[in-house]
Amino acid sequence: MSGLDTLIAKSLDLTIKENLGKKTLQKVEERLFEKYGINLTQSIEDFTKLDTVLREFFGEGAEGLEKQFLENIVTLEETKVQDPNWVAIEDSSLAKLILESFGDEDKKNILNTVLDESRIISEILEVANIPQTSGYRKINSLIDNGLLTVQGHVITHDGKKVNKYKSIFENVTINIEKNKVVVKVLLAKESIEKSSIIQVVQCR
Repeated sequence: MSGLDTLIAKSLDLTIKENLGKKTLQKVEERLFEKYGINLTQSIEDFTKLDTVLREFFGEGAEGLEKQFLENIVTLEETKVQDPNWVAIEDSSLAKLILESFGDEDKKNILNTVLDESRIISEILEVANIPQTSGYRKINSLIDNGLLTVQGHVITHDGKKVNKYKSIFENVTINIEKNKVVVKVLLAKESIEKSSIIQVVQCR
């Protein structure tokens, strides 16, 4: 699963469960299991499978539903011609996660280290000047939450394959509008290209 999909999967899972209604949700989950042997949460990891099942139930109406689900979490801002990959974070728990990550000095340094180029973990820690023990823990937390994603690898001198990581964002802006914190992120182009959720919902 791509970093962006990991980042929005939990919120998407919740919003689908809240919006589908109990009976429909049950039918969708039964069909997912019958057809692919997976549950709703797993189908979000491979969104094309969920899309197929939703189309069985709703036909072309599935497109509108999926857009609605996604827009509860993120809104793609297609107004900026130079940077079409700006996304407004609508989901409060997701906004909180991003704010907390940039509010933590070490995590912010880690993300800044891999904004422009991918690096292996030992290099990230060295450039960001973070102790190994806490550094590894914080990097793993960023990977688990989808803020860091694998982009390529290197082969070490002893023949081991080591992953290189990059931030899924190229820029983040935080504004306060009418007492509400508004988080907008500029997604790296490859983050959008690798996201099965965005590809299915936005790029038909």
